[in-house]
Amino acid sequence: MSQVAEAYPADRVSLREVGLRDGLQLVKTWPSTGDKREWLAREHAAGVRHFEVGSFLPASRMPQFADLRDMIDAVSRLGDARSAALVLNERGAADAFETGVDEVVCVISATEEHSQANMRRSRSEAIDLVRTVARMRDERGHKAIVNAGIAMAFGCSIAGKVDQAEVLRLASACMEAGADIVGIADTVGFAGPRQVAELSGAMARLSGGGAFVVHLHDTRGMGIANASAALDAGCRVLDGSLGGLGGCPFAPGATGNVVFEDLVFLCETKGFATGIDLDALAAVRCVPEHAMPEEKFYGAIARAGPPRTLDWRA
Repeated sequence: MSQVAEAYPADRVSLREVGLRDGLQLVKTWPSTGDKREWLAREHAAGVRHFEVGSFLPASRMPQFADLRDMIDAVSRLGDARSAALVLNERGAADAFETGVDEVVCVISATEEHSQANMRRSRSEAIDLVRTVARMRDERGHKAIVNAGIAMAFGCSIAGKVDQAEVLRLASACMEAGADIVGIADTVGFAGPRQVAELSGAMARLSGGGAFVVHLHDTRGMGIANASAALDAGCRVLDGSLGGLGGCPFAPGATGNVVFEDLVFLCETKGFATGIDLDALAAVRCVPEHAMPEEKFYGAIARAGPPRTLDWRA
């Protein structure tokens, strides 16, 4: 069984908690390492198994991830959980492969404009980084999955419309460069269900039945509808963030990722067992809420809870 098939089995839905990375990238204050560990441990006890826990960047730039190595170690001690972390350059990749991280995530922008603004690299250079990361991984005998995420895949806040064929070309190029799995991201929440269904269906065909990731933001309130469309089109790996934490520096004032708790409810009502205890998951919110009282948290499950007078699982 390949690393990807083991991590993301085709016969079930896998939900990636990105709150500990994407959810913290724009906050003014952040949880202590102890708070993060409690967040991690309580979500794991609730059934969550995939955690994106930070970015390999200098602590001077992103101090909220100064404890990234500690968090990777904390995930590894859980035994059956998997860690992921963002890599934006060769130095970050070298640092990543000195740890036991299970997945390294590279970013490729769907447009040249966003690529330059976000990474100061062309898209071609970003794909070259994927190739370099895959080569470094192999040379070091590391077992990490290389994940290539295509940002602005459904529309760019700088360049505007993004052609689906161009996203698929980039996805194919990432695979040829050595990416084990590719993701498509609605980075600024431009998409609606029809667009998500079309691109997810195309990604399912391109992946030949293998796993691909859909990363959605709830900027315009379409996150859960878009996640449902992605599931219907064959996606089995979705990102979410506890309480909807997160955001994008290219979408000022925008809400963040799809609310993780609401995503669990969606999957279960559609007949996709997640293995996650929704009540236990919702209770974890108190950890980041207490640690970051100035941050805004979202979510319908947090507001109303799951139905109590009927079995809501499909």
